[in-house]
Amino acid sequence: MKMYIKSVAVDDQAKALAFYTEKLGFVVKHDIPLGEFRWLTLVSAEEPDGVELALEPNQHAATQAFQAALMADGIPFTAFSVDDIHAEIARLEGAGVRVTQQPVKAGDVTMATIDDTCGNLIQLLQLSA
Repeated sequence: MKMYIKSVAVDDQAKALAFYTEKLGFVVKHDIPLGEFRWLTLVSAEEPDGVELALEPNQHAATQAFQAALMADGIPFTAFSVDDIHAEIARLEGAGVRVTQQPVKAGDVTMATIDDTCGNLIQLLQLSA
């Protein structure tokens, strides 16, 4: 069994698409119109055949409540890995991304948290060599 897709609920697919591609550097894998919404998945430019990230509309009340509770408590919804977290945070801040937690080392990982502007906190991780 292999991982195929990871989903993140977003309050606006177009805004999320702009953030995840323009700020984080992901690239579109699938963009299929489905009425009011889209089947919209992205992949890492570094792993074009890797796990896809689906930008799912957060239209269900339970999803909205869950997302709001995580945000209110400062809990990241998901995590992405980076090779150099300090350089990545500097790049993202330069691009106007709101960093909610600066890099902090915890054992064999250094982590930071950013706001995706679409209702989620995203953790960035750098694993120690």
